[in-house]
Amino acid sequence: MKKDFLASIVVFLVALPLCMGIAIASGVPVFYGILSGIIGGLIVGYFTGSPLQVSGPAAGLVIIVYQIVQDHGIIGLGMVTFIAGIIQIFSAYMKAGPYFRAISPAVIKGMLSGIGVIIFASQFHVMLDDSPSPNPITNLFTIPMAFTKIFDTSLGIPHMEAGFIGVLTILSILSWDNFKDKYKLVVPGALIGVVFVSIVTFVSDLPINKVFVEANLETLKSTFIMTNLSEFRWEFLALAIPLALVATAETLLCTNAVEKLKPEVEVNYNKELRAQGIGNALCGLFGALPITGVIVRSSANVDAGGETKKSTIFHGLWLFLFVVFAVNILNLIPTAALAAILVITGFKLMNIGGLINEFKNDKFEFTIWMTTILSIISLDLLKGIAIGFAFSIVKLLFKIHQFDVENEKVDTDKAVLYLSGKASFLSLPKIANAIDHTMKGCRAVEINTDKLLYTDVAFTDYLNGLQTTLSKRGITVTIDSHKTELREAA
Repeated sequence: MKKDFLASIVVFLVALPLCMGIAIASGVPVFYGILSGIIGGLIVGYFTGSPLQVSGPAAGLVIIVYQIVQDHGIIGLGMVTFIAGIIQIFSAYMKAGPYFRAISPAVIKGMLSGIGVIIFASQFHVMLDDSPSPNPITNLFTIPMAFTKIFDTSLGIPHMEAGFIGVLTILSILSWDNFKDKYKLVVPGALIGVVFVSIVTFVSDLPINKVFVEANLETLKSTFIMTNLSEFRWEFLALAIPLALVATAETLLCTNAVEKLKPEVEVNYNKELRAQGIGNALCGLFGALPITGVIVRSSANVDAGGETKKSTIFHGLWLFLFVVFAVNILNLIPTAALAAILVITGFKLMNIGGLINEFKNDKFEFTIWMTTILSIISLDLLKGIAIGFAFSIVKLLFKIHQFDVENEKVDTDKAVLYLSGKASFLSLPKIANAIDHTMKGCRAVEINTDKLLYTDVAFTDYLNGLQTTLSKRGITVTIDSHKTELREAA
C-alpha cells in the first residue's frame, strides 16, 4: 500500500502538466484534459485489466480530436468519444483485444512519428503565443518564419516573451531530467519546468497567454451530451470508428509494453479494452478528451514502485482534489510552458534515432515507417495508417513468397541448382532464368528441392515438364531432395 501511495503521487505529478498540454493542443479547455485524467485514474483504474497501466488523454489522439473539435465542437467530440467507448466495450465482449496487437511495428512507429511531427510543428507556434495552422505541412514549413515574429515588435503580440518562457521551460526540463537520472530522483522534469517558469512569469508580470481553468457544475452541464442530443449527427458514427481503432491500438501497445516492464503482474487484454471503453463512454458523456493507456505515465508508475491498480486510482483522486481545492494555481501557468512540454513530447515521438537505425538494418521496414509518416502529415491519420498497413501487407506477401535459387558447377558438363523458400507460380520467372543461365554448356542439371518449404501445382508442373522439354535437347534433368551433402562437400 505504501509503495502504491508514493507511486500515485509521482504519476499525478507527471500527468497534471500533460493533461493540460494535450487539452490545449486538442483545442479544448484545460479542464476537460484534467477531467479525462481523473476518469482514467478513478474509473479505468478500477476496471483495468492491466493493473500498472495508467490511462488519460494521449498525444496520439491529438490530431483526430483537434479535427473533430474544429468541425463539431466539444459536444460533437463528446458524442464521438461516447460511441467510440461503446465500440471498445463491444470489441472486448467479442474477445477482440489480442487481435489489435496484429499490427506491423513499422506502421505503429510511423503513426507515432507522424503524430510527433504534427504535434511538434503545431505546438512550436503555440509556444510563441502564435496560432498554428490547421495544415501540418504549413506549420512545419513556417517554423523559420515564426522566428522572425519574435523580433517584430510592430505586431503588438509578445512573441519574444512567450518564446523566452518556452525555451526556458525546455532547458529546465532537460536540465532537471539529467539531474534526476543522476541522483535517482522521482519528481518529473515537466512539473519542475512548469513551476519554475510560472514563478518567473508571475514575478516578471509578463504579458503572455496563461491557462484558464473554469471548473464547476455549470461547465459540466453545458457539455453533457444527454442534454444536447439535438446536435447528434449520423457522421459521428463514422468518426467514432477510427477514434476507437487508434485509441485501442495505442492502449494495447502500451499494455504490451507494461507487461514487458513487469512480467510478474498478470495482464488481461480484453478486460483492459473493456475498461478503456467504459472510461471513454464516461468521458464522452461530459465532453472530456478521449483516453488511452499512456506509456509515459505507466512507466513512471512502474519506476516509482507501483504494485497494484491502487496507484492508478489514487493518482486520479489527487487530480480530482487538485481541481477542487487548488484550481486557481493552474491559472498562473503560461500557455507557452505547456506547449514547450508538447514540443519535447513531439520530438521524442518522432524517434529520429530509431528511424536512422531502421534505415541501416531493414530498408523495407524503413520504407513502411517513412511512408506512414508522410501519408499522415500530407493526408490524415487514418489514411496514413491505412497506407502504411497496405505497405506492410505487400512486405508480408513478398516474404511469404520468397524464393531463392543458388547454382554451382560440379564440372564442365554438370550443374546443380539449390532451391529454397516457397515456390509458387510467382517463382516461375526466377527458376526459368536460372535454368537458362545454368544449362549453357551443360549436359546434365540436378535440381535440389530439399530446402523448399512449399510448392504449388503450377511450380510442380513446371519442374515435371522441364524434364521432358530439356531431354529433347539432350540435357538430363534430375530432381533430387536428398543431395544436400553435395553442397556441403563443394
